[in-house]
Amino acid sequence: MKKDIHPTYYPEAQVTCACGNSFTVGATVKEINVELCSNCHPFYTGKQKLVDTARRVEKFKER
Repeated sequence: MKKDIHPTYYPEAQVTCACGNSFTVGATVKEINVELCSNCHPFYTGKQKLVDTARRVEKFKER
């Protein structure tokens, strides 16, 4: 590896989510703020909704 070209690595960077959840990861910045995490994302929580405003799913099922 070349010297003095790599960013500083922080093995204990703090990630804070908008929901209040926080966890530690390795990163090149000390603090990371995110809007969604695995604790509040609809895909991981099972609260996912299918939004179909044009009734395309129903039209397909009618065929």
